[in-house]
Amino acid sequence: MSASVAVYRSLYTEDRFKQAYGSEDGATGSMAFALLTSVAPIFGLYTSFFPVILYVFFGTGRHVSTGTFAVVSLMTGSVVEQLVPSPLEMNSSSSEAADFEAQRIGVASAVALLSGIIMLCMCGLQLGFLSTYLSEPIVKAFTSAAAFHVTISQLQSMLGLRLPRHTGNFSLFKTLASVMENLPHTNMAELLISLVCLAVLVPVKEINMRYRQRLRTPIPVEILTVIVATCVAYASSLDSSYNIEIVGHIPAGFPRPQMPAVKTFPDIAGDTVAITFVGYAVSVSLAMIYADKHGYSIHPNQELLAHGISNTVSSFFTCFPSSATLATTNILESAGGYTQLSGLFTSLVVLIVLLLIGPLFYFLPKAVLACINVTSLRQMFLQFRDLPELWRISRMDFMVWVVTWLSVVVLNVDLGLAIGVVFSMMTVICRTQRAGCSVLGRASNTEIYRPLENHSKCYEVPGVKILTYNGPIYYGNRSFFREEMSRLLGLTPEKIRSWEKARKALEKRERDATISTVERGIANTSFSSENEFFKSETSESDVQAVLIDCSSVIFVDVAGARLFTQMCTECQKVGVHVYLANCNESVLKILTSSGLMNYMNPQHIFVTVHDAVMYIQQQRCVYNCHTVNVITLLQSYALPPCCPLLFDK
Repeated sequence: MSASVAVYRSLYTEDRFKQAYGSEDGATGSMAFALLTSVAPIFGLYTSFFPVILYVFFGTGRHVSTGTFAVVSLMTGSVVEQLVPSPLEMNSSSSEAADFEAQRIGVASAVALLSGIIMLCMCGLQLGFLSTYLSEPIVKAFTSAAAFHVTISQLQSMLGLRLPRHTGNFSLFKTLASVMENLPHTNMAELLISLVCLAVLVPVKEINMRYRQRLRTPIPVEILTVIVATCVAYASSLDSSYNIEIVGHIPAGFPRPQMPAVKTFPDIAGDTVAITFVGYAVSVSLAMIYADKHGYSIHPNQELLAHGISNTVSSFFTCFPSSATLATTNILESAGGYTQLSGLFTSLVVLIVLLLIGPLFYFLPKAVLACINVTSLRQMFLQFRDLPELWRISRMDFMVWVVTWLSVVVLNVDLGLAIGVVFSMMTVICRTQRAGCSVLGRASNTEIYRPLENHSKCYEVPGVKILTYNGPIYYGNRSFFREEMSRLLGLTPEKIRSWEKARKALEKRERDATISTVERGIANTSFSSENEFFKSETSESDVQAVLIDCSSVIFVDVAGARLFTQMCTECQKVGVHVYLANCNESVLKILTSSGLMNYMNPQHIFVTVHDAVMYIQQQRCVYNCHTVNVITLLQSYALPPCCPLLFDK
């Protein structure tokens, strides 16, 4: 049967519809980050040169500058400390110190090599999408918590303490306890240097941030601080007079290519996977931020290739793992850089340091580099300001932020990140398991259907229960979906059994009455009582049709499809027909393949909810008119109501 439906109404925006029908309610940084990696500062300069050159040719982020990043450096330093722990006493000028440093950079380079290989394999397998599992709350909470690890790890350099580096779970608290225990041994000269550096760096960085629109280029406070501190330390012989720790010899020129310590691969594999995932996710996230800001696109798999090549090749030049750097990227973007070639200017500065200026920083106090490390984390600490807004927008994302932050701070960087990712995925699973099931009502004189709980002026279509489920239907939530549907429809096991008994009794009476009428020609005097019984059962639950709006059901698995079949059968037992609307192609294909059409009329699947409602109402009108006509015809021929003509198809 074909029919046409015309609807005339005003155009509705969401706000207008809610008003009508809704319910009322109320470079120096490179050297500094080398300290985090537990290697000599010169290797930080190498890491800020070679990866940058390689990324220029392979990367897609026009404003991204690669090099040393605090979080990646800290995680790499933890691996280095586990395999090559630093002794408390060692002569820095001895051959033993040179061998020790070679072992450390060998491990750090091995991490970079293995990280690059993993990224290249991921690129070959087109796994760039994996970065999406690090949501924005996870990334911000992780970097903010990692900033605390970096700050605590730099306290001993700022205070002039010679302490072993703690790794593993609760390392932050172990380091803090060790620092507090050794406070009486603080080197007052290094403490004074740290306080002066912080007094200079913090205000100038604040000026750079607040007046970045007016300043043509940020004030290079780090470079100025390094130069002044080096000159003061050289002129005053602070290393010999006050026993402060200095950078020491920085060789000029490029490093000689050498093989990383590949024999450590089995020991570093687990940590390297975490470092790779963090480095790539941070790099892609930063690249996407600036891509969205300037209107171009980022290709995640190409970024995997770029960072994979950068880490693999640079590892043979004594570099540790690299990633996108927040501070340098901000500077390049503020200075007007628009292509990857802008990274060549930063590498040019590093090149000048490597070839000419590097040896001049021999007397640079390590406390200065530690202060630069800490002050470079300003933006990471300020991410706490996002928490009130996050609480207002999404309580679930707020919980993801808090759990990730606490896990990273209390446990460790890599383990805390893993807990954050797992918890975030669990929240997604829980939300799909407990997706809301609502009853839809119709806005008068429109074809618009909305949940009655939020739109009190919408009304239910008589005799039709319109339900919508806001999530997928799969093995994980099929029980909840069944409970919600049964609750809204009132399909209790007791009611189903009572209906089955009533239907069987009615069929038996009709069968006996028909036989009696044919054999004896006696009218069925019980017809009216049976009909009254059927009407009473129907009026007890005035729902004769159930319409399921599948517009929010994005997918259905085998378990969900079987549940549809089971519910269709149960509804038929109580005399309720089932209709579907707004099914997407994949859902409809699975339902059809599972055999649902054996229990359901294929003509009961509609494109829209309104089409289904119009069809149901037309069918009821046709049935009512047909019943009235048949009864009138029987009365005109003076036939009893139980005449077989009534049941003749």
